[in-house]
Amino acid sequence: MPSEMVRVIYTKYDGSAHRDYPARRLAEDDLGVWVGVTRGTASVYHGRPSVEQIPFVLLIPHHAWWTGMFNPPPRTSEVYCDITTPARWEGDTVHIIDLDLDAVRRRETGLVELRDEDEFAEHRVEFGYPDDLVEHAFAASRQLMTALGDGTEPFASHYRKHLLEVTPAE
Repeated sequence: MPSEMVRVIYTKYDGSAHRDYPARRLAEDDLGVWVGVTRGTASVYHGRPSVEQIPFVLLIPHHAWWTGMFNPPPRTSEVYCDITTPARWEGDTVHIIDLDLDAVRRRETGLVELRDEDEFAEHRVEFGYPDDLVEHAFAASRQLMTALGDGTEPFASHYRKHLLEVTPAE
């Protein structure tokens, strides 16, 4: 039986720290493992201590090259997907390598944008991304840009039931 708590560790391709935080396991389905982070959760961001100011839900797909963060207002990004290597689980700890590219859907306008292409290009050279990793990252980016724009689940409404589990009632 898996633990109720999960430790989420994102690193960069060179092994440097990116994000590290505890999350509550909410559910597991055919899409992946859903975890939730509440406001006030202590975390580490770029190697520095931090505290989450806005709750969120993270979908960690079983075998995909991305993770999906689903946010409530007032965060301007409704959905924020990191392009990553597929998640690697060690017990109740999940290890994810962030590959810089992000696919984002804005809350107010519904605009879908691909971000941090410059960072990806720099790290591709600096960290020596292999060609197959680059191909997977670009393929995941294309898939997410389409899915975020056309309402493919889990990006339409599926995540909302999980988001209610981490946001206080108004």
